[in-house]
Amino acid sequence: MVTIKDIANSAGVSIATVSRVLNFDEKLNVTDITKQRIFQVAEELNYVKKNDKNIKKSTFKVAIANWYTEKEEVLDPYYLSIRLAVEKKCASENIEVVKLSPLFNIGLKEVDGIIAIGKFGIRELEKLKTVSENIVFVDSSPQSDVYDSVVCDLKYATINILNYLEKLGHKNIGFISGIEYINDGKDIFVDRRERTYKEEMRLRGIDYKTNLYIGKFTPQSGYELMKKALQDKNDITAYIVANDSMAIGAYRAISEASLRIPEDISVISYNDNITSQFIVPPLTTVKIYMEFMGETAVELIIEQLKEEREIPKKVVIPTKIIKRGSCSQVKTNS
Repeated sequence: MVTIKDIANSAGVSIATVSRVLNFDEKLNVTDITKQRIFQVAEELNYVKKNDKNIKKSTFKVAIANWYTEKEEVLDPYYLSIRLAVEKKCASENIEVVKLSPLFNIGLKEVDGIIAIGKFGIRELEKLKTVSENIVFVDSSPQSDVYDSVVCDLKYATINILNYLEKLGHKNIGFISGIEYINDGKDIFVDRRERTYKEEMRLRGIDYKTNLYIGKFTPQSGYELMKKALQDKNDITAYIVANDSMAIGAYRAISEASLRIPEDISVISYNDNITSQFIVPPLTTVKIYMEFMGETAVELIIEQLKEEREIPKKVVIPTKIIKRGSCSQVKTNS
C-alpha cells in the first residue's frame, strides 16, 4: 500500500507537507508548482487516502478535462489555480475526481459528469459528450444554451482598465496578448480582452493596429513582444498585458532597455497571481477569482446531478482592478 512517506520521497518534500497538501490545508505556504508535483506523484503511485474511520463512499465521480498541459500550467498558473480549486471543492463534497486524457477518448465508465477547464470548441464538445452529457465548462462557454459554464467578465475588466489608464492621462495605449486555438487546433479562439481593446480604441478614435502585439501566453513571449514594441519606438506610454506571466517577461524587456516602470512606461495586467505583488514595482493587475470559478463549477455539476436540472446556467464572475505601483500619471513636458 502506498503511504504519504512514499509520496514525500518521490516528490522531494517532507511528510508533513504532503499530508497538508492532500488535506487542502489553506494555511500551508507552498507554491502551486509544489502542490501540483505532490498531486501528480500521488496519482502516479495510485495513492488512496484513508481516514481513521470507515471510508465513506464517494457520492459522485467527476472527470476533469484539462485544456492546458501540466507544463503550460506551470508557465501560466491561471488554469492550475482553477483545477486545484475544483479538486479541493470535490474533496470537501466527497466527490471522486478522475482525469480525462487530453484527447478525451479514454474509456471512462460510470463517470457522472465532467468539469472542462479551458477553451473548448464544438469538436472538443462532441468528444466530451461521448463520456458524459453532464458538463460544466470553466473559462469558455460553447453552446451556452445547452451546457453550464463559468466565465469571468473580461469585457468589463478591459473597459475598466482603459478608463483607469485614461484618467492617468494615457491615450496611446499598447496591448500585448497571445493567440489560442480550439477545435483540435484548427480554429482561433477570439480573445475577449483583445476584441474589447480593439472595439474601445475604435470608439476613442485611436488607431490601435500598430500598438497590438500578439504571441503566446508565456513569460518568454511577453519578453519578446515587449522588446519588439520598444524597438518600434511608437511612443506608447502604457501597455495592457494579457496575463501576469507575460507581464513578468515584459518587465525584463523594459529593464534591459534602461526604462523605468512606471516613470517611463505604465504596465497593467490580468489574473493577480501571487507573484504579481512581489515583483518590483508591484504589478497593477485585474483580479480574476480563479478559486471561486473552480468552486462554482463544482456547485453547478452537483446541481445537475442531484437535482437533474435541465435549464443551463452561465455564471459570469466579476473582476476587480488591484492598483499597485506599475501605473502612474503620464509625464508632461514642462
